[in-house]
Amino acid sequence: MIQVVLKDGSKKEFEHGVKAIEVASALSEGLARSAVAAKINGEVRDLTAEVPDGANVEFLKFEDAEGKDVFWHTSTHIMAQAVKRLFPDARFGIGPALDNGYYYDIDLEHKLTAEDLEAIEKEMKNIVKEDLQIRRFELPPAEAKKLMEDRGEIYKVELIADIEDRGENISFYEQGEYVDLCSGPHLPSTKKVKAFKVMSVAGAYWRGDQANKQLQRLYGISFEKKKELDDYLNFLEEAKRRDHRKIGKELGLFTLMEEGPGFPFFLPKGTVLKNELMKYWREIHYKDGYVEIETPIILSRQLWETSGHWFHYKENMYTVQIDEQDFAIKPMNCPGCMLTYKTEMRSYKDFPIKMGEVGRVHRHELSGALHGLMRVRAFTQDDAHIFMLESQIKDEIKGVAKLIDEVYKKFGFSYHVELSTRPEDFMGEIEQWDQAEASLKEALDELGLPYIINEGDGAFYGPKIDFHLNDCIGRTWQCGTIQLDYQLPERFDLTYVGQDGEKHRPIMIHRVAFGSIERFIGILIEHYEGKFPVWLSPVQVKILPISDKYMDYCKEVYDILYSKGIRVELDDRAEKIGYKIREAQLQKIPYMLVLGEKEVQDSVISVRSRDDGELGQMKLDDFLSKIVEEIEERRNSIKKEEE
Repeated sequence: MIQVVLKDGSKKEFEHGVKAIEVASALSEGLARSAVAAKINGEVRDLTAEVPDGANVEFLKFEDAEGKDVFWHTSTHIMAQAVKRLFPDARFGIGPALDNGYYYDIDLEHKLTAEDLEAIEKEMKNIVKEDLQIRRFELPPAEAKKLMEDRGEIYKVELIADIEDRGENISFYEQGEYVDLCSGPHLPSTKKVKAFKVMSVAGAYWRGDQANKQLQRLYGISFEKKKELDDYLNFLEEAKRRDHRKIGKELGLFTLMEEGPGFPFFLPKGTVLKNELMKYWREIHYKDGYVEIETPIILSRQLWETSGHWFHYKENMYTVQIDEQDFAIKPMNCPGCMLTYKTEMRSYKDFPIKMGEVGRVHRHELSGALHGLMRVRAFTQDDAHIFMLESQIKDEIKGVAKLIDEVYKKFGFSYHVELSTRPEDFMGEIEQWDQAEASLKEALDELGLPYIINEGDGAFYGPKIDFHLNDCIGRTWQCGTIQLDYQLPERFDLTYVGQDGEKHRPIMIHRVAFGSIERFIGILIEHYEGKFPVWLSPVQVKILPISDKYMDYCKEVYDILYSKGIRVELDDRAEKIGYKIREAQLQKIPYMLVLGEKEVQDSVISVRSRDDGELGQMKLDDFLSKIVEEIEERRNSIKKEEE
């Protein structure tokens, strides 16, 4: 008999050679039906894997992130098998699971069409109905290579050549006639993948290298139930409707041009939006004791070598020669802030020192990765660096977390937190890393913030807390971050005079709230669907004359609003009032003032609200009081569709 330790810490005995699925069945038939994989001693394995004596066993379901990965990995094999049945000359590259679905890179002379995608889906249904058992087996490298050569899988042969020097057996998965080079894990059979859709096809160079052949990348998505698939497809339609690139163009906020790929142009209205965000940022940071600095965009190679970026981040940096010396355009603001700290002698009495910088940074992104404002090559980062004593770490981390919480709640976002720990290519001593990670955990625990541990995903200079915000249609975005850093103060030889009169090393926090301002604007556009709250709206009021006869009164109202700092426009076109109202609605302007004969006679205005419909007639002073209060309080006006 062997002993198995379950997730709740309880122990159960089983026969030698027991498989994970048999353990699940012994616990509950419902668990056996819903499980997609097992976690044995922390490693995700097939349900058919044998459980060793004393192992910790946990079962994964589709709703678990690792469970989805297994489910979608199996789905990509089903899709590839369907392609192979329909197109026997197809050759396969790689087929990983993604955060939302999966893809397979295919070498096929025939260009796949929409009709082909439907045929692939139909064949996938057949494979699922066949309930093909999925079997793992291993071969020595030479036999593995021969198997793939015999099947004409030239890309798999190349992948085997990359790993055969390890001398380890190479794993495969087999379902029916289909065999694929794969490390797994997978579902026990094809029958569990009940609902799926082949989404699209795109071009992709083998191994991402333009010198290699371009393959066809086939994307798909799958779920356990048809309703889940329907909900996901409806979600995609909603996301498409909210696409910030489409809305940004319609509202005249920003544009992207061939002359600057990845370098967005902000138009007048978009610049108003950006400036309002920065005004808010400056107000809350001033209130929280930050000072604002500005550092150069171009700095010498020596600086980036000192910071470590030249060695750890150079492939993402733009470089330039000046006076026959190497310089780099900054990809981040931190090193400039280090130099600012060193401009004067610091004392322990000065701490904490909070320096904020709204700095322009540039990072090289591959052209295929660029996406509107979400992934760009030039962006504005709302960086801040806090220099402090070790005794102040927890309080400062808690203070930053509260500030980020305030920012996200202002826009109606909820969020979850992840703690990322030491990566493989870390700088500094392990003891410092352990201390830094412990400080972050203690701060989060004291705040009562639940968090997920993200092993090995910290920055090379320190662990970090990432804030992943949820927008109004359920998408997640990583924006805010808090990074504890013992390394840069060391590398830049930052010091302060302690209570003992001796020099000591400060500890530093890197942090952002918005992250990239450009990306945050893209998120806001989609979150609000362009219906910004009044304080953020590029145009807050549109005056709509019923006819030219009332233009003098309209201009009088315009001048009063403008003098009070309201962003107002006058639609003086010779168009019918219904057309003007529809145009203003399409521009998602918060308030429309419809002015005609009755309004002129009674010295009133007729107010139409984008969010609440007709508000009726009111005195201009009453309207001014209402809108000024909304702006000053920075009210969030987001409304969900069901409300």
